[in-house]
Amino acid sequence: MTTWRKCGFWGAIAPKSGPLTIALRSGALTLAALAMTAHPGWPLPGQTVNLTESWIRNNPTLKPGPNERLAINRLVAPGQRFTFQASVFPISGVAPDQNPRQIRSERFSLSDHANPITVERLDESLRAIYGQEIFNDYRQATVLLRYPARGMRPTPTDNPNLVLRGEVREGERFAYWQEIAYDRAGTAYLGRMAVFVKDDLPALQTQLAP
Repeated sequence: MTTWRKCGFWGAIAPKSGPLTIALRSGALTLAALAMTAHPGWPLPGQTVNLTESWIRNNPTLKPGPNERLAINRLVAPGQRFTFQASVFPISGVAPDQNPRQIRSERFSLSDHANPITVERLDESLRAIYGQEIFNDYRQATVLLRYPARGMRPTPTDNPNLVLRGEVREGERFAYWQEIAYDRAGTAYLGRMAVFVKDDLPALQTQLAP
């Protein structure tokens, strides 16, 4: 199916300590701005780098540090990490015709060795960061690919002790890619999600195809 090496999606930046509005409690991700609604003017994939930097800076959930622009890295507690990154690169990797001033993908990841990562935690994180409008687009989106397929064994990652389960969706506004890594005991400590422009769907589907 896929490996961490293909897209570098799991290439999280080293965490740094500091305050964060995202707190991990009792196995659930509690976000301060969970109830906020999406603003129609919010920059999302497809917008310029400058507008996206402004959105990140003013996002009440992300709250970047003084030197953080398009990437946010937080060590919430020992063994608990949150990262967010907006990128001009397509979700599938470098493209020859990419626009250096336009954001093509945004992604976040959760790492928690105290409380297992679940689909519900990733979903709630998406809603807290992007608001109800984008969350509804994701929930109503068509599932284009789910792996591993029923009856098939999960494909190993570069780490032989981990396997991946994920899905790709196409909404009215954006495309979404969610993936969770499980150890051999079936416990998930790593989860990630990406929001990206729909034009980049074909390349990603080709990359993830068996």
